[in-house]
Amino acid sequence: MTVRSIVTLAAGAAAVAVLVAGTASAQSLESVYKGHNVELLIGFGPGGGNDTWARLVAAHIGKHLPGKPTVIPKNMEGAGGLQVANYLFNAAPKNGRVFGLINRGIPLEPLLGGKGTDFDARKFTYIGSPDRDTTVCGAMKTAEVQTMQDLFAKELVMGATGSGADTAIYPEFLRAVLGMKFKVVKGYKGSSAVALAMERGEVQGACLAFTSFATKSIYREGKVNILFQAALKPDPDIKGVPSALDVVKSAADRQALELFFARVELGRPFVAPPGLAPELVKGLRDAFQATLADPAFRADAKKRRFTVTPVSGEELQKLVDDIYKTPKDVVGRVAKALGRK
Repeated sequence: MTVRSIVTLAAGAAAVAVLVAGTASAQSLESVYKGHNVELLIGFGPGGGNDTWARLVAAHIGKHLPGKPTVIPKNMEGAGGLQVANYLFNAAPKNGRVFGLINRGIPLEPLLGGKGTDFDARKFTYIGSPDRDTTVCGAMKTAEVQTMQDLFAKELVMGATGSGADTAIYPEFLRAVLGMKFKVVKGYKGSSAVALAMERGEVQGACLAFTSFATKSIYREGKVNILFQAALKPDPDIKGVPSALDVVKSAADRQALELFFARVELGRPFVAPPGLAPELVKGLRDAFQATLADPAFRADAKKRRFTVTPVSGEELQKLVDDIYKTPKDVVGRVAKALGRK
């Protein structure tokens, strides 16, 4: 037998081995999901933008998982999203049949000294995000505050959910670092409840993801002014709205805002428990990306005025790892601004 023949046979054997391994893996994953339900936990109250995104994913991802299981969405709001994060990290089964949507600020909480964070954010299994939505802060047109500059002279009462949620932590942080005169009222169950409180006059404003604001009737009916964007980069879909970075007065303040605003890049992170078998990780990530590319999913997203800008699980993992490499003095400045450490 010639060397060329041996090489040809070896290559053929390798190709068969890869094919067999791939088939076995697919069959193995099908046994994980076929005939079982998958639970998608939502770390937010019902009716808001994150809840809608999660339920949209739940409605479509099942057909892209091997065995085509039924995916059941379940709200598990509490402590600004920490409840679902702690559950996924410590108690959820690691069988690939439980994953969830967490608040994008949750991965930063252990780094910044947040209370009740019983997890290492770097060890979650990051599945992906359907978008990179920008946080904005807005006020009712009946409020005295009508521009970002007004916030340095007049108080604005903001509605919020839990202490670790964006609705609370954004105004608190910006008050501490930039001196914006926010007063935060917590305890509302989701962004829809905050919007209703704005309409009733219980509070005057809120900091929300822009697409979440855009779904609210108070925004669609022109009752709200978007005061500024709170993100690293201007959102092209929100033209003419200034950035909080525009009023930064020192390099130290800019570094603090850049670390804090890094959460925006995480979008709406879907995560699974740590320590999943590699084939389960790949199966979930592949199904998630296939869902986001599905024309039926995109059509449903469009009906809800959502823009699909996917972030892969690998990208989310790298973003979190990079955030945790931030210099200690910058981390300390942000933590101090949040009343921690």
